[in-house]
Amino acid sequence: MTFALPSVLFGLTFVPLLLGVYAWKQRRRRRTTVRYSNVDLVRAAVGPVRRWRRHVPIGLVLASLTLLGLASARPQVRADVPVSSATIILALDVSGSMCATDVDPNRLAAAQAAVRTFVRGQDQQTKVGLVLFSGSAQLAVAPTTNHDDLLAAIAGATTGRGTTIGSAILTSIDAIAELDPDVAPSDTVDQPDDGLATPPGAVPNPPLNGKAGPGSSGQSSLGNLAPEIIVLLTDGANTRGVTPAEAAVQAAARGIRVYPIGFGTKNPTQLVCSRDQIGASSGRQFSGDVGNRFVDPSGRNYLVVDEAALKNVATTTKAEYFAATDAGQLDDVLQDLPKHVTVQQQDVDISVWFALAAAVVLVGGLVLSIRWSTLT
Repeated sequence: MTFALPSVLFGLTFVPLLLGVYAWKQRRRRRTTVRYSNVDLVRAAVGPVRRWRRHVPIGLVLASLTLLGLASARPQVRADVPVSSATIILALDVSGSMCATDVDPNRLAAAQAAVRTFVRGQDQQTKVGLVLFSGSAQLAVAPTTNHDDLLAAIAGATTGRGTTIGSAILTSIDAIAELDPDVAPSDTVDQPDDGLATPPGAVPNPPLNGKAGPGSSGQSSLGNLAPEIIVLLTDGANTRGVTPAEAAVQAAARGIRVYPIGFGTKNPTQLVCSRDQIGASSGRQFSGDVGNRFVDPSGRNYLVVDEAALKNVATTTKAEYFAATDAGQLDDVLQDLPKHVTVQQQDVDISVWFALAAAVVLVGGLVLSIRWSTLT
């Protein structure tokens, strides 16, 4: 147990002082006695006396004062509490590596099917938005309760070159900021030059409606967590733009949780996309052996999930990382996600219970004092 206002606890020093004054008064009371010639006669007239009774009421009053002092210090305990998810942003990786066929029929088709099932399973009160990212990130569908628009956008997703995980997170933050006035838009981040060409017409990490800018970061009004979350599904590693770690820091500053899902095996096979899945920026037909074409000099394999980066994103934003190596596991992860999202550990204020206990103890002391005084 912790206290939000620990300095208030110094007020409890008055309780032992009051106890000392009471003990001193009792000692003085013993010195003032009346002499009787026949003590046995007095005892018989008064009846049996339980000396401890007269100390109980004052003890209960002091206990009540102690509980009130603790309540004033705002005691808190760490507990699992429900957290609503008013809005869910689905950030879906549509990079060329999603054409890998280590997941049947390929990663993108399996991901589309799982995401469609997830969208259909949401109630009409939960808004869902869709961000698609490859060489750049774009808000394909603003958060809405219209599932038809979402399903159409998911079905029409096409692949592109590159993977911008960090930009996808920032774009998702901006989509949430459009709905929630307590969430600030993302800040502009200098884009690192990783030596990879940007597809024609693509703008890495585009700010939404020009809102992004220095000094715009802010915390959610809920303090620790915002009611909105981001579910990020990717099969690779960040290839350009802002890093996932930098984007995660911005999400955490706004209380937005990011739940990354790493999809695909560690042994990808061929890249085969259907005609409908090939985007204009892909530049070529994905078909053939993978070989080493997607391994850069730094050792990053863009066909394998960068679990270290995704786990860091989850930890930074107080969320959780999930891994799925096939379509069945991805379905399970998405279906079980609400169980992880709706319950979070938070500091819960329990001062009201201390105040209630103080009132009960005080009333008990008064009742006993009146009762025993009447009997005497």
